[in-house]
Amino acid sequence: MTRNLLDIQLLRLIRAQPATWGYRIKKTVEADFNIKLGHGNLYPLLNSLEKRGFLQSDKRRERGRAIKVYTVTEEGEKYLEAYNATLRQQLDSSGIAQ
Repeated sequence: MTRNLLDIQLLRLIRAQPATWGYRIKKTVEADFNIKLGHGNLYPLLNSLEKRGFLQSDKRRERGRAIKVYTVTEEGEKYLEAYNATLRQQLDSSGIAQ
């Protein structure tokens, strides 16, 4: 469950900051969620999201360095919407959302 929540948060973060890269994602997660996310955890998660079709990546040059930038795909958008719909349904049925 924790990994799925992290997947969702990474997708939401990337959707909010299109064409973002790993180091920027890492720093945003640390600042916004107070979670230390090491490179050994972050990049496998990003690769997994890409393999599942939720992210796409492109290589670019930024300040003389090659970086891999990520954007959310249409499938990723559908995954986020399905998650949000499920969450809304659960909140509605529990009476919490009222």
